[in-house]
Amino acid sequence: GCVDWKGSSWFPVKIVWIRMGGDSVCMEEQEVKVAFFSAKPYDKVFFERAWAAHVRFSTEVEGLHAPRIGFNYIENRLVYGTAELAQGATVVCCFVNDQVDANVLARLASYGVRLVAMRCAGYNNVDLKAARANSITVVRVPAYSPYAVAEHAVSLFTCLNRKLHKAYNRIRDDNYSLDGLVGRDIHGMTVGVIGTGKIGECFARIMLGFGVHLLAYDIHQNQVLVQLGAEYVDTLPDLLSRSDLVSLHCPLFDSTYHIIDSKAVAIMKKGCIIINTSRGGLIDTEALIDGIKSRHLGGAGIDVYENEAEIFYSDFSCTGIDDEALQILKSYPNVLITSHQGFLTETALATIAEVTLSNIHVVMKGEQCENVVEALKR
Repeated sequence: GCVDWKGSSWFPVKIVWIRMGGDSVCMEEQEVKVAFFSAKPYDKVFFERAWAAHVRFSTEVEGLHAPRIGFNYIENRLVYGTAELAQGATVVCCFVNDQVDANVLARLASYGVRLVAMRCAGYNNVDLKAARANSITVVRVPAYSPYAVAEHAVSLFTCLNRKLHKAYNRIRDDNYSLDGLVGRDIHGMTVGVIGTGKIGECFARIMLGFGVHLLAYDIHQNQVLVQLGAEYVDTLPDLLSRSDLVSLHCPLFDSTYHIIDSKAVAIMKKGCIIINTSRGGLIDTEALIDGIKSRHLGGAGIDVYENEAEIFYSDFSCTGIDDEALQILKSYPNVLITSHQGFLTETALATIAEVTLSNIHVVMKGEQCENVVEALKR
C-alpha cells in the first residue's frame, strides 16, 4: 500500500536488491524518495507505466527484485516557498518552469536532497554552480523525442500560413467564405533554422521535404544537414534578412537571451513568420509585439513565452490573467500560441519517464550516469 508523507500519498519506497544465483543471495537495502514537482495527471500515468516496465525487466531479464522508488506527486512548481515539500526526499524531479536557483538549492540541500532530476532537455532554470556548491548532482533527459517538438513547430507554421485556426472558427459559425484565408506555397520558400541540434535537424529535414531552400545558423555545423543541401550562414543578420520563415531551436544561454530583439526584427524579411518552440527568453516579447503591430512580421507561432512560468500549465479560464503582453499577443489573428506543449506526445512522455527513472536509478546506485549535466563535471 501507500504510505503518508507530509500529507501526500507515496508509492512504496524501500529498495531491496536480491540477486538469485546458486545457493547465495546478495541483498542491499536503500530508500529513495522523490519529490516530483509540477506534476500533471499525464506525468503520473507515464511514470507509473515506465516503472512497471522497469520492474518487469529487472525481475525477468536481470534476475533481480527491482528497486522501488517512491514518488510524491506535487502539483506546485518548485520555488523557495514550496521547497519544504521536499523534506524527507533525496531526489527532486523538476520540469521547465521550476525555479532551481541558488536559494532553492541551498534549502533542498539542507533537507538532504542530493539529486535534481530534470525531466526535460533544458536546464537554464538550474543554477549549476550552486548545485555543485551544495553537492547536488543534476541530470536531465537530453533527447526524449526531437520529432515531437520539431513536428509541433511545423504544425504551428503550416497552421499560420494557411490560416487554419481562422478557417476552423469560421466553419463553426457556418461561415464558409474564403476571403482573408489566402496562404503561400511552402515549396520554394527560404527557411532559416537557428540551432541545428537534434530538434533543429528534425525540423530542417521535415521542411526540406516541402522543397524549401534551407539556411542554418549554429556555432557547429550539422554535417547531415550539409549533405542534405543546407546552407550555413556566417552571421545571424544574413539568415534573418533572407528567410520567409525563421524557426528557433537553440538553448537559452546568456549569449542567446533575446537573440530576437528589436534590431533582429527590423532586419527580418517583411512578412516573415517566426516560430519558437525552444525557450521563451530567446525572443524579446515587446520587439515581437512591435513587429506584429507594424505588420513587418507576417505572423508568429510560439509554444514558449519568456514570462510563462506562472501562467503555462495552469487553468485561468475563470479568472483571466494579468499579463498584458500575453493578452496583446493573443489578440492578433496572425499569432498562434500554445502552452509549451511541443513535448506532449505519447512517445516523448514515455521516453521522459524511462530516462528519468534510469537516471535516478543509476545515480542512486553510485554509478556514473551519462546524463549528468556536463557543467558539473568541470
